[in-house]
Amino acid sequence: PPPPPPPDVPALPEDGTTSSANSLRERLELHRQNPACAACHNRIDPLGFGLENYDVLGRWRTEDADQQPIDARGELPDGTQFEGPQQLKQLLLERKDDFIRNLTKKMLGYALGRTLTIEDSCAVDSIFQEVKTQNYAAQSLILGIVRSPAFRYKLGSISTATVPEALACCPSGEDP
Repeated sequence: PPPPPPPDVPALPEDGTTSSANSLRERLELHRQNPACAACHNRIDPLGFGLENYDVLGRWRTEDADQQPIDARGELPDGTQFEGPQQLKQLLLERKDDFIRNLTKKMLGYALGRTLTIEDSCAVDSIFQEVKTQNYAAQSLILGIVRSPAFRYKLGSISTATVPEALACCPSGEDP
């Protein structure tokens, strides 16, 4: 995840009037010239540019608020370039298992309200396999999370001896 923003970082002007840049992409490129800002923006902007056709409410657009044409060229962290959300979707579909495994980790961490640990890797594997078996259905991800021992039994609140064997993630002695 990107680090938290440094203190005293000014907000990006919404209308672009305080900058010589016209488009949001140009304003963000100027913003990234500040090394404190670049630490985050170099990681999130290249992917986000590919979703620029959507406004803040998720409506499709071909021009931004300043009537500038949308430049939806984006780049994945590995350097793979794409143009617009349809190409991004195709790239993600080509890496479906990686995407779903990462989504499982993020959703489980959110559901648990904490960072995942090595002990959670078995739960992630189990949930991911169930989602894959269920043809990647969204409800199988949610059900897998709420049925997992990690979700049902708060870490450190009970001894593992009280977790029913049927709910245990990994057989005893097996590494996750």
